[in-house]
Amino acid sequence: QVQLVESGGGLVQPGGSLRLSCASSGTVFSGNFMGWYRQAPGQQREWVAGILIGSITNYADSVKGRFAISRDNAKNTVYLQMNSLKPEDTAVYYCKLQQGGSAYWGQGTQVTVSS
Repeated sequence: QVQLVESGGGLVQPGGSLRLSCASSGTVFSGNFMGWYRQAPGQQREWVAGILIGSITNYADSVKGRFAISRDNAKNTVYLQMNSLKPEDTAVYYCKLQQGGSAYWGQGTQVTVSS
């Protein structure tokens, strides 16, 4: 079984930065895929960024150039550095891990961008 715990969300002004963390525990393989998704009120959950083993990353167009995903395999943790935040980035951010044909989700962390 795998558990994911996100942290780092909060309230930030437009143009500000936040760093989200997702710590995984349990039976975690190094070759898994990890990603960040977000869900704004009244909207469907959308993919934000993903990272494979090593440094293979990809991003949604809406965050490209502003967000950066990274991982520390020794700590089984994935990060999302969010810069130049906009009000439309406001959402609950979820971490996802995929391995062995299964997908695991964290409980989410709220990010609010407002002046």
